[in-house]
Amino acid sequence: MHYIEIRDVDFEYEKGKSVFQNLSLNIDKNETIALMGPNGSGKTTLGKLMAGILKPTKGQVNVFSRDTRDIPLHEIGLRIGYLFQNPEKQFFANTVYDELGFVMKIKGYDEEYIKEKVEEKLELFQLKGLVNHSPFLLSQGEKQRLAIAAVLMNEPEYLILDEPTTGLDKKRKDMLLNLLFMLKNQGIGMTIISHDRRFVERICSRFIYISRGEIQYDERA
Repeated sequence: MHYIEIRDVDFEYEKGKSVFQNLSLNIDKNETIALMGPNGSGKTTLGKLMAGILKPTKGQVNVFSRDTRDIPLHEIGLRIGYLFQNPEKQFFANTVYDELGFVMKIKGYDEEYIKEKVEEKLELFQLKGLVNHSPFLLSQGEKQRLAIAAVLMNEPEYLILDEPTTGLDKKRKDMLLNLLFMLKNQGIGMTIISHDRRFVERICSRFIYISRGEIQYDERA
């Protein structure tokens, strides 16, 4: 059984404007996949279908053997973390600390445990000096790191990252790559939606290229 199964999926944002027709794709949990293609090819749409954020117009998307139509989005989010192309779309708290601690507060963890877990992520993502800053006033690289850290507070087992290198210089890309390797070594699978071929070639073992809503090639390294 595959971790994510896309079966004969059609998707359209509005009547008559089709993004996918009869698309099928299987993804295993331990894979690190690069999802590539030109602007407007459907990469982000496919990522959101995989994460259950969008539902297919026709066909079926299964995650961990269940139809995404039958699972509340927050439940999928506990297992599949999704990083938006624009990290600001994920932010809603007034401080970096509150952004990281929010999920654990909702789950009812005590303050001491939340503090411990938040400090772990602050250290790991080099955000310690920014704990009381507004997420919206950070640099692009800091926003990207905070968004990934916040996704990981849920301890997901799979990640979908939409253009995670946007706005990052070479040093920050290397930092991100090291972090993704660490997660990969912990058994976390991921799909990286990216135009940055040089970046994904350093970490991914499967390369899916889509254009005009169709998979042009699907190759393993």
